[in-house]
Amino acid sequence: MIKQFLISVVMLTVAGSVMAAGDPVAGKKKAALCIGCHGVDGNSSNPDWPSLAGQGEGYLAKQIRDFKTGARKDGTMNAMVGGLTEADIANVSAYFASNKAKGGTATESSIEVGQKLYRAGDASRGIAACASCHGPTGAGNPAAKFPALAGQHAKYTMKALKDFSLSQRTNDPGSMMRVVAAKMKDSEMKAVSEYIAGLH
Repeated sequence: MIKQFLISVVMLTVAGSVMAAGDPVAGKKKAALCIGCHGVDGNSSNPDWPSLAGQGEGYLAKQIRDFKTGARKDGTMNAMVGGLTEADIANVSAYFASNKAKGGTATESSIEVGQKLYRAGDASRGIAACASCHGPTGAGNPAAKFPALAGQHAKYTMKALKDFSLSQRTNDPGSMMRVVAAKMKDSEMKAVSEYIAGLH
């Protein structure tokens, strides 16, 4: 199971090598509608909303398109991106990707369990290591459009994992995140989310 998962990761990396090519200067102007939740530079101060700074350009563009088409559902985001053109999507994505993520800190109690799951997964339960897609430092895999996780708000990451586990979020390629998250306990999701918040 894990071997098949890793093979699909490699295939997606090769297939997803074409990146968006937006204009961050134009994107900064268009991002005015985003800053109320995601921060002026993409570093959100509210743990309910994800930080976008330093995120992969291709990943951001995919998420915006998914919100626009309804492939990813969120009442606020679906409405916010409805009027964006393809050029707007590329430019906004380029703007947030060009900014530096501020990062966060891990909760001390989460490190042992969170680090183990992030770095090694749990082969006995078919849980792939987070690092196999998101990288050892949480930098993501831009070519495959796998997001950077380092420093992301633990509360937001926990919500994303829970949504994947319940199939309330379904825009993950090949159901990869749904397969992994569905096998995780809530306590494990919490620990790995808090560990991720401290990655640099």
